[in-house]
This record gives sequence, C-alpha cells and structure tokens, in this order.
Amino acid sequence: MELDHLAVSGETLEEAAAHIEEALGVTLQEGGRHALFSTHNRLLGLADGLYLEAIAADPAAPAPSRPRWFGLDDFAGVARLTNWVIRTGALDERLAELPRGTGEPVSITRGDLAWRMAVPADGRLPYDGVFPALIEWQGPAHPAQRLAPSGCRLLRLVIAHPDAASLAELMNGHITDPRVVVESGPMPELMAEFDTPHGRRSLQ
Repeated sequence: MELDHLAVSGETLEEAAAHIEEALGVTLQEGGRHALFSTHNRLLGLADGLYLEAIAADPAAPAPSRPRWFGLDDFAGVARLTNWVIRTGALDERLAELPRGTGEPVSITRGDLAWRMAVPADGRLPYDGVFPALIEWQGPAHPAQRLAPSGCRLLRLVIAHPDAASLAELMNGHITDPRVVVESGPMPELMAEFDTPHGRRSLQ
C-alpha cells in the first residue's frame, strides 16, 4: 500500500481551502462533487504523484442516504488536517487484514474518475479518525495526473494518538513509507510538513 493523498476538512469548503492556502502559500484548483456523500472538494497537486484535498459537506446537495465519509457529519470547529488515504490494488484482501471498523468497499465516481473506497458504516475511521482510509483506483486515471505542479512536496506526515503503539503495530508491514511517522500524543491529530516555494511549511 502507498500513500495516495491527504485531506483537510472544514465546516465549509472555503474554510478548508483557505486553511491550506494560508499554511502553504499556494492556490488550490477546482475539484468536483461526490454525489454519494454530498460533499465537494478542491485539490492541490504535490510532487511524487500525491495530492492534497480540501473537503466539506456540499450545502447545495441533498442529504446523503448514508453517513458522510471522513466523519464530516460530525465535523465542527476550525479547518484542519483530518485524514490520510493510502491506495492499494487489492482492497478486499487488505481489509481482511485490518480492523473491521476500517470500512466496507464502496464504488464511487466523479466524472471519468472511478474508485473503490473503504468507508465505515458510521463514517468514522478507527483510532478517533486518524487511521488511514483505503482507496483502490479503477483504471489508470488519477487526480494527481490532472493537477498543475504546485512546487510543494510532502516531507513528513505525523500521526499522533494516545495508543500509538497499537496503531503502529497495525500499520506495520502495510505501509513502509519513511515519511509516515506514528507518535504518542495526548490527543489524536495529524500534522504534515512540506517543502514549498516559500520554504518549509507545516499543516495541521
């Protein structure tokens, strides 16, 4: 499994996008809408085939028939880095090896993009939301291929949790990206460091 993208949630898309733009000093591109979950996003292309996503509930969309992904139904407060997503070519097999709360495969499309994603029934990922979401892209199309270079490169992603030891044990052997670090902390939170056109910047 490999790191695919990071997500910043906000009470509104404007707040989520502004949080990224202020932190990194760059401008996001338009994304799209996810009809199944009634959410919408904006995107930022990163080096190494990664991307950064600003996401929020879409006020113009009807209420979804199921809880929104990334725990967005319960999101409140300032915009912040809330999720990291790892991709796999064998979603069902990986889910059999991970906690049941990681989710069940859901087929999703946006334009000509198609993917399967593990989404928990209540929308909340394990470990208070800092456990990774799993994605399996269908076909060769990927959002990062369509995004203009931003000059930003991910240097480090820190996942903090009071039960960091068991979280790290669960991830051991599944993702070996040296940029991903699991640390003990008093509360669950994510922090990412980037090399940007304006120097080293952090995003929380």
